[in-house]
Amino acid sequence: MSKRKAEERIKDFNEVDHGFSKQDAILESLRCMDCVRPQCIKGCPVNIDIPGFISAISKEDFRKAAVILKTDNMLPAICGRVCPQENQCEGVCVLGNKGKPVKIGALERFVADWERENGVQIPEVKEKTGKRVAIVGSGPAGITAAAELAKEGHSVTIFESLHKAGGVLTYGIPSFRLPKDIVKAEIDKVLELGAELKLNHIVGRSVPVDELLAYDAVFLGTGAGLPSFMGIEGENLNGVYSANEFLTRVNLMHADSFPDYDTPIMKKDKVVVIGGGNVAMDSARVAKRMGADVILVYRRRKEDLPAREAEVENAIEEGIEFVCCANPVRVLGEDSVAGVECVRMEMREEDASGRPCPVPMTGEGALFTIDADVVIEAIGQSPNPLLISLVDNLERGRKGNVIADEETGQTSIENVFAAGDVATGAATVIEAMGSAKKVARAINERLK
Repeated sequence: MSKRKAEERIKDFNEVDHGFSKQDAILESLRCMDCVRPQCIKGCPVNIDIPGFISAISKEDFRKAAVILKTDNMLPAICGRVCPQENQCEGVCVLGNKGKPVKIGALERFVADWERENGVQIPEVKEKTGKRVAIVGSGPAGITAAAELAKEGHSVTIFESLHKAGGVLTYGIPSFRLPKDIVKAEIDKVLELGAELKLNHIVGRSVPVDELLAYDAVFLGTGAGLPSFMGIEGENLNGVYSANEFLTRVNLMHADSFPDYDTPIMKKDKVVVIGGGNVAMDSARVAKRMGADVILVYRRRKEDLPAREAEVENAIEEGIEFVCCANPVRVLGEDSVAGVECVRMEMREEDASGRPCPVPMTGEGALFTIDADVVIEAIGQSPNPLLISLVDNLERGRKGNVIADEETGQTSIENVFAAGDVATGAATVIEAMGSAKKVARAINERLK
């Protein structure tokens, strides 16, 4: 896909990629070999009939392509933009063995965008069952479970603590990667299936736990909203943010437009982002758009970055400076951030992930300082304990996650199920959707 020039896009939060034109999509679809044993379906966590929807594109039957997509995925415009297809469906495409795989993600996005512009067709909903299901959280897992269960005829109520639906899709992923009007449009399609959405509803506060447990089934999809910190000296200084807080202030609460909106945020000239994943890239690119010079510090080599290759490339194009093989050991300053002291790292033998283990160097020159006014820590998240600590007898793991059966989502409470990041820890959007879909099927079987 073509994309906007870096010098233009860093001035706003508009989408970076242009997407396929009709002709682009048709030509790309013709590359699909329609394999007898399509590995791409197995590579997709929600098991979309990928050859089927691509074949429909090749015949210019975009309506049929949309119907095929939504049979297994009610959020195709979102997945087409943020899924790591290179590690999933495209990663196992046979064309990738000797060349470039079919651009499945770009084709999915094209179909979803075409349908949104030409009229959305809502999937058929079965006859009402009389069963009530409560969904806690309106992120990728919650919305997916709501869609699957609503299609089966169950009465679904989604409880969302924030004032907008979408979870991490809304508060975490910037608009230049995932426009908020697209998130809203996708969620609206799920609500048209008959699901009810209640915003500003905090379970355990505005919704008593006893009231929640009175439903025939409860699905917990509260995600991983609790940020991790390094535990180094100086983290309590003014100007140190978790990526979660920084992105929420900007993406959900419009802090980039303060004082037009009443959410403040520090706008400074020099920002250091700690981390190497997609959240770190998002944080760095948001800070760049707010006028800062941004340095990203990562403890391994650039080739070890866990972020999507496309996002790393975009960050480099936009002027983000990468300092690799380095790790912060102290945030400098008295009341506010003045800099970050780092130690250089050397790479040793590989760990279980296949990446080399970074070990701090010693001796002269091992320590160095980076000037900074703001530090953003993007080193991971874990499940938020607020809700799950309120539910008696709900078994939790060492990292605060809800312990749930991998296939059925069954928790230690009979009618309570969980999927997505609250059960597995932080993962990708599509992985949360895939686990939610499996659990929704198990809930449906239980209710029947």
